[in-house]
Amino acid sequence: MENAIYLKALDLEKRGQWDAAHELIQDLPDKNAAWIHAYLHRKEGDQWNAEYWYKRAGQSVFTGSLDEEWRHIYDSLS
Repeated sequence: MENAIYLKALDLEKRGQWDAAHELIQDLPDKNAAWIHAYLHRKEGDQWNAEYWYKRAGQSVFTGSLDEEWRHIYDSLS
């Protein structure tokens, strides 16, 4: 599955392993990784950094809850 690394990062974050999820995707150059990166920084509370990554991903800043965003990204990539 080509999206396995993204789903793994999301699963890690869901299990409370933010650092591991961030490390897994932080150096990947594509838009899917940037989208997850944006979510991770939004979850961290770093809105400025999150907005940067949303732009890199070509995504609008998500305005729903973090749980809704997680589900939206996961469903979009699975």
